Amino acid sequence: MAVQQNKVSHARKGKRRANWHLTKPDPNKCPHCGAPRLPHRVCRECGHYGDREVIVVQS
Repeated sequence: MAVQQNKVSHARKGKRRANWHLTKPDPNKCPHCGAPRLPHRVCRECGHYGDREVIVVQS
């Protein structure tokens, strides 16, 4: 089992973990209405997912 030789300071640990943050996926255009939406999700503007209507949107 590996055992560390010296203590890693809070600052050094924080610098190493500075790039662990998650990034949001870029929104795509809905193929049905053209509104921006996240990939692999139902469009909130028209209720379509791909070619089929999944939810009915009240206008």
